[in-house]
Amino acid sequence: MGRSRPSGPAPASSPGTGYSSTRRSRAVFRNLSLSQMRQQTLMQIIQHTINTPYIVGPVHCYTAELGGDLVLFDTGPPTAEGRRYLQKHVDLQRLQHIIVTHCHIDHYGQLFWLSEQTDAAIYLPYRDSLKVGDERLMERMGILLTEMGFDAGYIASLHDFLQRNVLFPPFPENCLIVEQDLPEHLGITVLNCPGHSQSDLVLVGDEWAVTGDILLRGIFQSPLLDIDLQSGGRFRNYDAYCATLLKLADLRDKRILPGHRYTVESVDTCIRFYVAKMLQRVEQLRPYRREENIAAIIDRLFGGTMTELFHVYLKASEIVFMKDFLEQPQQLRESLEAIGLFDDMAEHFCRAVGL
Repeated sequence: MGRSRPSGPAPASSPGTGYSSTRRSRAVFRNLSLSQMRQQTLMQIIQHTINTPYIVGPVHCYTAELGGDLVLFDTGPPTAEGRRYLQKHVDLQRLQHIIVTHCHIDHYGQLFWLSEQTDAAIYLPYRDSLKVGDERLMERMGILLTEMGFDAGYIASLHDFLQRNVLFPPFPENCLIVEQDLPEHLGITVLNCPGHSQSDLVLVGDEWAVTGDILLRGIFQSPLLDIDLQSGGRFRNYDAYCATLLKLADLRDKRILPGHRYTVESVDTCIRFYVAKMLQRVEQLRPYRREENIAAIIDRLFGGTMTELFHVYLKASEIVFMKDFLEQPQQLRESLEAIGLFDDMAEHFCRAVGL
């Protein structure tokens, strides 16, 4: 099935799907008060939990009726089980918009398959769209890893691993940009909230926010080492996360729809957990703060036992993030003070920086 940008009302749903036609939905919304419309929207957001083969476990995707259109937020991993789930639980014939929070495999892995199965418009974060056709990306990553002390054998193995599309499946053609192309009638505000990745987006409605991996309960999601797709240098996850904290605090009155695991009952609790976990790990790293060889740090911390290709990459990502913190701890402190959470974290913070 071909894919084109929807330009008119969606067809009526097939019997038994539970979705009303676009025309009927818009008529219902016109007859509701503002508070009733908001409650109706909340009721129409459905969480879909799909198993993944990755260490993080199952991933959450969401469907919603917004402005009379059926919208899917994230897609799940590229597995047969994931495809069967979407075929069974999402009305693909009515699907009009697919919006990706960030292009990690568990969140966008079904995108290419969905482009063949639906006529939905597909929206990528702007920074992820820059990866399309960038043939020098792995070359630049290789240079960065070399500077961090990784040998040619490791870099070649990682390159081969990534080239097999194991972690980054191909993108469909003619994707739109979330930050630029979302139709206004969907009522979605887009927040750029990088930190976990350089492309993290939070998609905000009147009463809810789809947060991907940037706001999770009880999970420390590694900030992934990457090439800045605009500058060409290393993306500074730590700097980005400190700025993102200010935006996350503005979601305190929203129903949070996370990408993994548990219901988020408190934005502040999630932030405190993430920052505390990072600061605890900084304490272990502090003796190596002057060491520039990231590969050597991993060997010393784990006694040479960490050998799995991607786990090494994840640990390198964490170490770079934490070393950036040790260089500029005041940056995190100022962000936490601005959102009223530094006092809660002061003891952790002082231990981490050696005060």
